[in-house]
Amino acid sequence: MVVSPRNDQLKKTLALLAPGTQLRDGLDRILQGRTGALIVLGKDRTVEEIISGGFSIDTEFTGTRLRELAKMDGAIVCDREVRTIHHAGVQLMPDPAITTEESGTRHRTAERVAKQTGFPVISVSKSMGVITIYADGERYPLEGSQEIMGRANQAIQTLERYTVRLNEELNNLSALEIESDVTVRNVALALQRLELVRRISEEIGDNVVELGAEGRMIAMQLEELVLNQPTAELVFKDYLPSGHESHVTERAQASLCSLSPVELADPIAIARAVGLPGGGDLDYTLQPRGYRLLSGVKSIPHTVSERLVDRFEGLQPLMAANVDDLRSVEGIGEYRARSIRESLARMAETSLLDRFM
Repeated sequence: MVVSPRNDQLKKTLALLAPGTQLRDGLDRILQGRTGALIVLGKDRTVEEIISGGFSIDTEFTGTRLRELAKMDGAIVCDREVRTIHHAGVQLMPDPAITTEESGTRHRTAERVAKQTGFPVISVSKSMGVITIYADGERYPLEGSQEIMGRANQAIQTLERYTVRLNEELNNLSALEIESDVTVRNVALALQRLELVRRISEEIGDNVVELGAEGRMIAMQLEELVLNQPTAELVFKDYLPSGHESHVTERAQASLCSLSPVELADPIAIARAVGLPGGGDLDYTLQPRGYRLLSGVKSIPHTVSERLVDRFEGLQPLMAANVDDLRSVEGIGEYRARSIRESLARMAETSLLDRFM
């Protein structure tokens, strides 16, 4: 399952609410006590203008203090980092003209305050025993650790399968590049697999944030799976017109990320979105510049790779270059030239064997 990425404000708020934090401890105590709460995470002039009554305490935030203050009527106002409780027992009076889809008084107020102030607001339902976060225009019901953990474990298994398929697709692309037989279809399918891996990895990363201290094992598994994982950037640099320019690859990456699941399943939609040559013709032949294969040669820095691509203007001339040809490039001596030559030959042999065995 691949979900839409959450906005940064919601991610930061979820990190503050992760198990093991003072805020989560306080919220759990409120749920156990079967009381409700309305908590604003941030204070500025706008917040000051919409609060009435209550009292200022400006005291250090702890879970137990939050629980005790929640027993009173009214909302609680903390700082954005949840280090200080500024106000308690206050009445919130947001602009009633702000639209809300909520029905309950507490949740309607929470959504309006979040929209008007721009700060996250947490609503704890006394009757339903549910914690809801309102942040940056989104409504997010907080789930229990068991549900999140189960989803994260499933996503890890999916990522393992996606990673295997990605490696197969990239190995196939490498073999086709060496044979000079690449089409738009091959590149689009590689980009599809790269994006699927990126999305599921991001989803697991969100789960890790929500799990907090309880997500350590999931975080370790994720780190192992994505370690040295390739990205779409080198594919863009190889095949897009002006792909060596960073703004071109950044725009292509943003376009790829914005594709819906249905669009991501369509190679033509991928090709058109990122700007591959051929106008969506999947059989259009492409020639790589060689950035991606050169990234596998550990003995050469990025600047030397750039010079090699500039000098030979394509992977095929680079593969055909002998040691003397390579030595003509600035920064490449006898030893490095032989190392590059041997590495490229070895990659060619390995890619072809992987494809046909």
